[in-house]
Amino acid sequence: MSMEAADLELHRVALRGHCYRMLGSFADAEDAVQETMVRAWRSLDRFEGRASVSTWLHRIATNVCLDALSDSSRRMRPMEGGPAGSVDHTLETRDRTHWLEPIPDHHAIPSDADPYQLVALRQSIRLAFVAALQHLPPRQRAALILAEVLGWSAAEIADCLEMSVPAVNSALQRARATLSSPRSSDSGELTEEQVELVDRYVDAFQRYDVDSLVALLHEDATLSMPPYTLWLQGGDAIRSWLLGPGEGCRGSKLIPVRASGSPAFAQYRRSEAPGTYHAWALLVLELRGDRISGWNAFLDTESLFPLFGLPLSM
Repeated sequence: MSMEAADLELHRVALRGHCYRMLGSFADAEDAVQETMVRAWRSLDRFEGRASVSTWLHRIATNVCLDALSDSSRRMRPMEGGPAGSVDHTLETRDRTHWLEPIPDHHAIPSDADPYQLVALRQSIRLAFVAALQHLPPRQRAALILAEVLGWSAAEIADCLEMSVPAVNSALQRARATLSSPRSSDSGELTEEQVELVDRYVDAFQRYDVDSLVALLHEDATLSMPPYTLWLQGGDAIRSWLLGPGEGCRGSKLIPVRASGSPAFAQYRRSEAPGTYHAWALLVLELRGDRISGWNAFLDTESLFPLFGLPLSM
């Protein structure tokens, strides 16, 4: 079978999504995809066509990620690092390589995915799911992703990971027990009520109506702001933050984007010059029912905004 580099490139988005689930970082996923393409190109003459090109490339990508994970620690969310804090806590930061990062949907989900695939792929890049994956040992993580997201059989996974079929089944059983519920039971699409909820959030945020914002939150909702280690939980703590340190967000503009399979927004705060704004945060919302359960403000705008084709000022 004759293949060109362009044939490999057709699979780049799907591979990036796969590597992101494994590694929890767009930058790390992009590096892994580049290495996958290099390895694939070097071994093209040995590709016999007994498996699809997609399967072959995902096998290579999985092993690239396992190599990358052998000596690295897992990516985390602030909520995993310690108890909830308050506005009185000192702000501490961690390097961006410490944190789980969001990913633009269009960089992880192929545009030609069918409706059933689209649901599974969107669910599988949500922050909560990718964060849960990071708790699994690398081979368990790979086995679960290959089974739950790509739909591979135990025999295919065993061949990829150089394990026996019973060992794969055991790994999957342990992984599923750790995660309890590997995938969300929702459809991946927002309900009409959730669309209205997000619209109300945008309206309240841009008016900076703190009472209305807090009313949209679950009673156990969290607010996190990587690279800060501080995270807050509950309406009272979040209200105090918004009216205290967060007061500078008054007058912000929100630009809708799609990140991590969730409603998300690029937040621009007012600059000193009238009528100008500067990039402040990428906001990713997690919804549960008719309320917001997670408000994630990623402050690394210099790295994140270019991924969405967004300017750093406007």
